[in-house]
Amino acid sequence: MRKALLKKDIFKKVRQIQIYTTKMVDEVLSGAYKSVFKGKGIEFEEVREYVPGDDVRGIDWNVTARMDSPYIKLYVEERELTVMLIVDMSRSNKFGSRVQMKNELAAQLASALAFSAIKNNDKVGLLIFTDRVEKYIPPKKGKKHVLRVIREILFFKPSGKKTDLSAAINFANKVLIKKSVVFVMSDFYDEGYLKPMMISSKKHDVIAVHVRDYLEKSIPAAGIVQFEDAETGEIVLVDTNDPSFRKRYEELTASNDRNLYRKIHSMNIDVISVETGKSVLDPIEKFFRSRAKRSMAR
Repeated sequence: MRKALLKKDIFKKVRQIQIYTTKMVDEVLSGAYKSVFKGKGIEFEEVREYVPGDDVRGIDWNVTARMDSPYIKLYVEERELTVMLIVDMSRSNKFGSRVQMKNELAAQLASALAFSAIKNNDKVGLLIFTDRVEKYIPPKKGKKHVLRVIREILFFKPSGKKTDLSAAINFANKVLIKKSVVFVMSDFYDEGYLKPMMISSKKHDVIAVHVRDYLEKSIPAAGIVQFEDAETGEIVLVDTNDPSFRKRYEELTASNDRNLYRKIHSMNIDVISVETGKSVLDPIEKFFRSRAKRSMAR
């Protein structure tokens, strides 16, 4: 009975995210996704007779000579892409102070990206990591596959507690043979991953997704509070009523964020910042607008 109820709860949660993100994709994201993430190039499709208004640069002179009338070459975009979702499942991503956990926020974002991908006939893969690679689901197409990806992000029970971004990115670099769009979703509480990320960005289109909770940016006045580091277990007591402490905390976290984004941007990697309790739509739309603006400027 308990197992049946658990499966029902899992289905309900996945279904909620599916409904929320499918509407988002249909109404807003699908066209933006296609315009930002181009196919791998163009490929020849066929020739047809020239009609007034066609670009004369497309005339196939060999066929034209044989048929004694002008023919042009037609090309189509080689659309199929691979989207790889690399999702941090360390203990720090099982945290949430508002209405959702950070891993639930990651599942929402992953769902929006995954449904955008399959709507455009692209493949989606998933790599879950902690201080090791926990699970790898090879890229595939289809709604059923995407629902599995969402379910794994929401309910996967990892073995590790800490974070090793380098291990995850190095693994992805080995299994992704062709150029892919790689979303790295993490709170980035780690070190030593910048070099592997830079190597990955030379071959793939890498986007860093910074998953945050608002308490990681500022702390409200709530008296003496015991804080435990989710990954190390270290416990400290803090007087949150002290305004100077709260100010120092906010300044430090803001400085850490600026340094993180500066380092990532220096590798020509975009950053999407998302926060629990807030819509994922605004950050994705902002990212798509920024990408489209840069593409037009080239």
